[in-house]
Parts: sequence; structure tokens; C-alpha cells
Amino acid sequence: MSDRGKKPQRRPAQVVREQMARERRRKRTLWTSVGAVLVLVVAGLIGWAVSASQDAGDFTPPGGANPEGTGIVLGTGPVNVDVYEDFICPICRQFEQQAGGTLDQLVAQGKVRVTYHPVAFLNRFSSTEYSTRSSAASGCAAQSGKFREYAKALFDRQPPEGSAGLSDDELVNVATSVGLAGDSFAACVRENTFEKWTEHVTEEAARAGVNGTPTVLVAGKQVQASAEAISAAVAAAG
Repeated sequence: MSDRGKKPQRRPAQVVREQMARERRRKRTLWTSVGAVLVLVVAGLIGWAVSASQDAGDFTPPGGANPEGTGIVLGTGPVNVDVYEDFICPICRQFEQQAGGTLDQLVAQGKVRVTYHPVAFLNRFSSTEYSTRSSAASGCAAQSGKFREYAKALFDRQPPEGSAGLSDDELVNVATSVGLAGDSFAACVRENTFEKWTEHVTEEAARAGVNGTPTVLVAGKQVQASAEAISAAVAAAG
């Protein structure tokens, strides 16, 4: 039988060399792909870190805010009191009615330094993100030195949960009852000037472990949200 037309047989050594060459090419391709993925991952992480850093610092606190920008400070007393409230929270309104006067008195007596944190936990209970809008509006009031007066007025005019909440025009009108008037305040409210600040206050509250309102801390320890409990804790801390 003739051998013509048959493909020449490759020697075993040649087969082995070809297999090794293919394996080297496969590994080079694999490591090139892995390297490209790692570059993308590292670039993504750097981008995320830069973005997060920018987001964390992309807010302007209103006048009267603490150095951390997490709340509005009233008083200069030796005992620190932190109050976390949401302006659409019905229990916060009850707390203000029951204990607000006590806090004001403690501030006036020079016994406490109260930091009010107007958080926006309850946006889902309005159709217009009223928690955020009202907190941002309170920042406008703080900028004019009227945070406490405006906060009380907001609780007095508190809309029901599940409603649209007060409109921006109504938030501006509430301010006139506490002596805040003029185009600058109205523009501050309508332009949501302190919306980013509200987000910062809310995020930092959650990071601190606050998960409900009202929450009250005296000298860093949570106490019952009542006038009696606050007064007792302040006396003990002083």
C-alpha cells in the first residue's frame, strides 16, 4: 500500500512542544485578562472612595450647628443633651409638648447644652418627603437664629402621617409666626438650601445607632423621652 496522500506523522517531542506553547499562550491570555479586571476594580474603588469623600463633605451646615454639622446647639451648660426628632413624628410632637419646656428651662438656667438633630427618618410617611423638607427648612431658621422657635411652630402645625405634609409656601408662612420674614428665608426653603445638610444629619444619626424618634441622650446615655427622666439624668450628670 502506498504512503502517498497520508499526513506526515508528528513526532512525540513535537506534539509535546506544541501543547506547551498552547498552554503558555493560554496562561498569558488569562493573566492579561485578570490584570485588566484588577485595574478596573482598583480604579472603581478609587473612584468610589473619591465620590464618597466628596459626598460626605458636600454639605453646608446652617448657623448654630455643632462642629460635626450633625445638629443645632442651644445653651452652653456643662451637661450635653442630644435630642433626635422628626417633624412628622407624632410622638415627637407629644414629647415637645411634655418635655420641650423643661429643656428650654434647663438651657436658660445654664445647666445643659442641647443639640437638636432634625432627622428625616419618616419620608415614607408623606408623599413629598416632608421629613427632609421640614428639616431643611429648620436649617433655614437656624441660619437666622430662630431654630427653636421655628421647630416648635412646625410641631404645632404638624401634618398627619400619610399626607403630603406642608407645602413649601406653608413652611414659609409658618416662619412668619416666629418673626422670620423676607425673601431670603423663602428662597432658602424653596431652593432646599439645607437638603444635603439634612441628609448628613440623618446619616450620622443612623451611624450613631439612633433608629427611632424621639431619642434623647444625656451625657451620652439614652434616657426615656420625658421631662422627669431628662431632669433626673441631668441632675445626676451634673
